[in-house]
Amino acid sequence: MVLDRPEIPLHTNGSERDIRCHVTKRKISGGTRSDTGRHCRDAFLGIAKSCAKLGISFWDYLGDRFAITGHAIVPYLPQLVRQRCAQT
Repeated sequence: MVLDRPEIPLHTNGSERDIRCHVTKRKISGGTRSDTGRHCRDAFLGIAKSCAKLGISFWDYLGDRFAITGHAIVPYLPQLVRQRCAQT
């Protein structure tokens, strides 16, 4: 894989850095009370981290998905990821 895709790092520091804010919050608050809460938190954390990596505002993304007037029109995340992959 490394020879085919040399841009892939040989370490997992990026993945560990992505969940650091979750681990800190869990240590402070003690985690969620239900499986539904955990699933919701994980989903929103994933969306927030993806938006940050793609350079778009998390709140603009949510505002567009919930059709709140005044928010920017933001494409779907999979579409943005495909565009970014095609550019590299």
